[in-house]
Order: sequence, then C-alpha cells, then structure tokens
Amino acid sequence: MELRGSIVALVTPFKENGDVDFDKLGELLDYHCDNNSGGIVILGTTGESSTLTFEEEEKMVEFSVKRVNKRVPLIVGSGSNETEKAVRMSKKYSMLGADFVLVITPYYNKTNESGLIKHFTMVADASMCPVIMYNVPGRTGMSMSIHALEVLSNHPNIWGIKEASGNMSYAAKVSRLLSKDFHMLSGNDDIIVPMMSIGAEGVISVLANIAPKQTAKLCALCLDEKYKEANKIQMDLLPLINNLFIEVNPIPVKEAMNYLGYGVGGYRAPLDYLTESDRKTLCNEIDRVKELIF
Repeated sequence: MELRGSIVALVTPFKENGDVDFDKLGELLDYHCDNNSGGIVILGTTGESSTLTFEEEEKMVEFSVKRVNKRVPLIVGSGSNETEKAVRMSKKYSMLGADFVLVITPYYNKTNESGLIKHFTMVADASMCPVIMYNVPGRTGMSMSIHALEVLSNHPNIWGIKEASGNMSYAAKVSRLLSKDFHMLSGNDDIIVPMMSIGAEGVISVLANIAPKQTAKLCALCLDEKYKEANKIQMDLLPLINNLFIEVNPIPVKEAMNYLGYGVGGYRAPLDYLTESDRKTLCNEIDRVKELIF
C-alpha cells in the first residue's frame, strides 16, 4: 500500500467522563478519509497513547480498521521502551488489520546502538505489516545513529522512518539512505517543504487535524517538485503551526479543534488545559487563517 503525502496524527477524542468517544472517533476517521489525507495515524503521541489502557488501544484499532476499511492507509502506534511489549503490540495490531505500525525508539531507559538494532529487528520480524521507525529525540532522549539506520534500512519489513528531530543536517544524512525500499516522512509541520525537498515523501502531521486539505495540497506540490508554491503555503501557515506547539502536543491542537467545533473533548492527566493567555493567542491565529484552512 502506497504511503505518501499528508498523514494526520489523529487526536483521541474523549467524552466528558474521560472515556474514549468512539462516535466522534468515527466522525474524525471519515472526515480525513474524505478530505485528502494520505493516511491516518492512531495511538501516536498526538493520540495520547501513553495514557490509554491496552484494552482501549485494542478496541480503537479494531474500530478504526473497520471504519477506515482501506480507504486510506491506517498506521498504528505500537512502540514501547520494552522490546517484548513492542513486539507483542506490533504483532497484535498488524493481525487486527493495521496497514503499518509506527514504532518509537526506546525512551527513558534508552539503549546503545546494538540494542537499538536488535529492538527494531525483533519488532520487524514479528510484525505482519511494514514498520515505520520513529526518531523523536525531544521526546525520548535518544536519536538513532546513521549507522543503525543503515543496518535497519536493509530489513525487508522496515518501510522507513518518521524523522522528527528537527535537525536538517541529520535528516540530510538520512536522505542518503533512501531508496525504493526505504522511505522517510517528516515528523515536523514547520519544515515540511525542506524535508520533502531532500527526499521525504510526506509528513505525519498535527496541523492536518484542522487543515487536512491545505496540508495535503502542500505535500502534493512538493511531490510535483513545485517547492516555491508549496513554500508559500508553508509560510502562510507557519504562525499557526508554531501556535499549535505553544504548549506540549496535543494540548493546543485539541483546543484548536474544540474552538473550531470538532468537539474532541479534553485530555488525560498529566495534560491540562491551556492558560487563558495562550488560548487567546491560539484562537486569534486560527481566526486570522480560517479562510485559508477551510
């Protein structure tokens, strides 16, 4: 299954009592299938996966697989800092029908280079669908070495990498490893154009939660190598992108979605609401570009 363009890192909607809102989840899945998203990620960082129980996660995967029904690729977060857990989750979610699994590098306990290679190799060996590795040192405290990536790029069940370090020098080194069998996606909305200009095939996007068509258009222009036109969209949306990270993700994007009427609910602890000052700043920026994102 082809994976490229704007891939939304979907929020997890909650009811007032804190339960997962499956009716709203269904609406969001349909919305992105119908509004040019090239794929949907569930159980990622933006989806607050670290606060969900395994039972909730499994139910969300079953529900999403059935609801999306192959209209677009469905990517499911299955990573852990415990290799055996990542193996079990990747195998389980792939068996439930995920098209790809997204596997973060080990966090907190981290690992050395040989351990990292073993970690992803064991996951890729077990998964029944392709694996996307996820490099986000700002969250995990570690970055994948280029040597480790070079070794892992040869695994037949590793599709590629979501590169979210924000370091263009590092990303340029990753780009030298890209091939028809090893791909890269940007993990940062603020540098979609630069990342795609060096070989990324799209973005796993927080912005796409509220601007799926514009994010898809930006990516499509890059895929057509129309970088000047794409950069115009990138620059127009950059203040909004920056404000979607005025606080830790996904607090601002959920606030933005609720302001726009999506009704995705609140957060699970330890996340909390924006300050009134930050919320006003975010909402003012949304009002400024509302015509552009719709």
